[in-house]
Amino acid sequence: MPTNNKTRINKNSRINQSGFSLVEILVGLVIGLLATLVIMQVFAVFEGQKRSTTGSADAQINGSVALLYIQRATQMAGFGLPMPMADKENASLKCSDVSLSLFPVVIQNGAAGASDIVIVRYSTTALGAVPVKITNPANAIGAAGLTVDNNIGCKNNDVVLISQGTSCVMTSVVDENGNPDTLINITLKNTTPLGAPLSSAGAKLSCMGNWQDYRYEVVNNQLQLNGEPVVADVVNIQAQYGVAASANSNQVNEWVEPTGIWAATATTPTVANRNRIKAIRIVVVARNGLREKEVVTNSCTTVKGTVNNGPCAWDDTDFNAAPKIDLSLTDAAWQNYRFRTFETIIPLRNMLWSKDAL
Repeated sequence: MPTNNKTRINKNSRINQSGFSLVEILVGLVIGLLATLVIMQVFAVFEGQKRSTTGSADAQINGSVALLYIQRATQMAGFGLPMPMADKENASLKCSDVSLSLFPVVIQNGAAGASDIVIVRYSTTALGAVPVKITNPANAIGAAGLTVDNNIGCKNNDVVLISQGTSCVMTSVVDENGNPDTLINITLKNTTPLGAPLSSAGAKLSCMGNWQDYRYEVVNNQLQLNGEPVVADVVNIQAQYGVAASANSNQVNEWVEPTGIWAATATTPTVANRNRIKAIRIVVVARNGLREKEVVTNSCTTVKGTVNNGPCAWDDTDFNAAPKIDLSLTDAAWQNYRFRTFETIIPLRNMLWSKDAL
């Protein structure tokens, strides 16, 4: 009997000492849940910071690329355009089928802080589209071609602007080496310039290579070039003209909004005012694509008193007032996004170099 009792006691001891109790299991679950909660909170905070950082980096890249697009095109503005020949008040020569604007840069103002539109024009000819005098307009589309002082710089398929006073026609080159003299004859495509016949008195021809007309605008939070999206998360563009006191001065003495006498209309700016434009300054606003739960961007007021629903364009302490930026026009929740601004001044070097001809 003693042996049997000892055996039962040992068995009961082993049963009582194995496994965890229900309380121990519940405590372990609570500790595990707390640890999981802490880990997930740390992960969520880290992930939010990472998304904000990544989104800001994307905005930095997008804004830089957008500004590069506009700056690169604007630096070429006016190249190869025979601007001194444009003597109409709106600087638009009424061609046979289109109205050709010879403004190198046009800023179309966005009302009440909406995004502006920047239009840049130039040609690609290597010799600057220097106008040459037409000495004999006969046979313009014939094998012989019309006769000019010199056809150097004209290439096959070049866009050609032929002007006489305030009238003009655009066509293209079929044969850069007309007959009988390959240096002064040039054959054009499928049109008789300015009707038949064309008086040679005062008529001039300019070979402009390829005609470039670039339109930069913001549509659906994208920078578009001639209607095609090129950079995402660009939400606003603002630009101003830098104007000199006179056409023959290259010193900018004020920055003006594209409104009033500087608005892009049929009669403004005048040719005289156009020739005073020596530079533009521009700001590109890029957005971090992450929408935050809380407000992260507040309104900004410049020194000159411009109130912006968004970031300020630039410091206007010692200069003309900065343009207004209103991001609420396209997104009521604009304050839940982070933004980056990119600004620069772009001299119109072709206008600066040609001041004596203006």
